[in-house]
Amino acid sequence: MLVPDLPLRTDRLDLRLFTAGDFDALHDYQSRPDVTRYLYFGPNDEAASREALARKRRRTALRAEGDVLNLALVRRDSGALIGDVMLTWTSAAHRQGEIGYVLHPDHAGRGYATEATRVMLGLGFDGLGLHRIVGRLDARNTASARVLERLGMRREAHLRENEWVKGEWTDELVYALLARHWRER
Repeated sequence: MLVPDLPLRTDRLDLRLFTAGDFDALHDYQSRPDVTRYLYFGPNDEAASREALARKRRRTALRAEGDVLNLALVRRDSGALIGDVMLTWTSAAHRQGEIGYVLHPDHAGRGYATEATRVMLGLGFDGLGLHRIVGRLDARNTASARVLERLGMRREAHLRENEWVKGEWTDELVYALLARHWRER
């Protein structure tokens, strides 16, 4: 079980729970076609973004297999919500998890996704005692692949046309990191 003491802080970010006041910022990036191009959802209308915010607000701890911890990324210098990051506890028996992240493009390319995701890897390995954490992404999302590679994750699979997403067959990449490699870093 993992109920983190929040907010979690990095050099430039606060990672905190979502609040009702986060709707405008969340909708701003979830409604953008360039943000949701490689995701299973979106672009969101207001109703879909409200549902997404309600779901994120329920994802506050990892108490059992299947739970998701979803945190808002807030720039400490400006107070702006710039994205979100998540850790899913996918298997208790096999001590497995999965990470994910979404970042507003106005803040991309500055290392924020890497910085925030590193915190989530620490929670998974050091806080929850996971053995392996994966990151899955659309193979066309080269920027996201670079984030996972910077975190020391290894590409384990390239699955060809394995998912039907938004009216087309898409390839999926699977990256993973083991606890022992996390500790070695």
